[in-house]
Amino acid sequence: MTDAAMTRVQPQVLRALAWMGLALASFTSVAIAGREAARGATTLEMMFYRCLMSLAVVLVIVLLGPGLKQMRTTRLKLHMLRGGVHFIAQFSWLSALTIIPLAQLFAIEFTAPIWVALLAPLLLGERLTQTRLAAAALGFAGAVIVVQPGTVALGPGVALAFVSAIGFALSMLATKTLTQGESPLRILFYMFLAQTALSLLLLVGGVRLPDWETMGWIGALALTGLAAHYSLVRAFALADAIIVAPMDFFRLPLIAVVGVVIYAEPFDPIVLLGGLVVIAGNVLNMRGERRNRAGV
Repeated sequence: MTDAAMTRVQPQVLRALAWMGLALASFTSVAIAGREAARGATTLEMMFYRCLMSLAVVLVIVLLGPGLKQMRTTRLKLHMLRGGVHFIAQFSWLSALTIIPLAQLFAIEFTAPIWVALLAPLLLGERLTQTRLAAAALGFAGAVIVVQPGTVALGPGVALAFVSAIGFALSMLATKTLTQGESPLRILFYMFLAQTALSLLLLVGGVRLPDWETMGWIGALALTGLAAHYSLVRAFALADAIIVAPMDFFRLPLIAVVGVVIYAEPFDPIVLLGGLVVIAGNVLNMRGERRNRAGV
């Protein structure tokens, strides 16, 4: 690479890392907002108002940008399926958020890419490589360390965390399929449309309006969630995944500190150790995928 090319690349990498910093702050804020909102609203109510607010934001972007005509699709069934699966994953994550320590939840969530590596050959016909198997083994070893079977009671919080991780993995696979012809904005539009309709349908007893403080936290949950994913997309657009993705793993120690400082959760080094093993599995898988794309 020439000196001129290096000069162009370095600012891009710095901008990517800045976007990742914003993503880290946003993901952390999502956890805090979710916990605070849960004091005055049920998980289903949080889901409904969060999706409704997010849909409103996306709809404004659509109307000011490409217009509703550009939201037409021939893949409505897959959009609805993805929206439903992501709804289950998000519902499980928000439910687990109030039951288990933040660090444990985030460590289990990091198994999602491992599930992608295992499920992609079954659902998308991709090749199950030795690297993927090794990464999965490492990731699940880390997950076992995180949940500490035999020493800590495995309650519903841990089960919900794993349901959310698998659900997010399935959502990622559906997204991968949809991106072959569908714009990111269209994917977001149908996801929030499906989830708003689904949560409204499940609120059989009627929609209750939470107090203003709770609504404020739900609003923060919606906006920080959108900011987190937007920042992540921008970061990956500016720099190679091998540079950007490792920074995402700082979410684990960061949320552990938040749990200790804000919620007086006990600091458990075993959970962090298990999380690091899960992260190692992710890094191994990421490097393997990069080598496959390069044809090495």
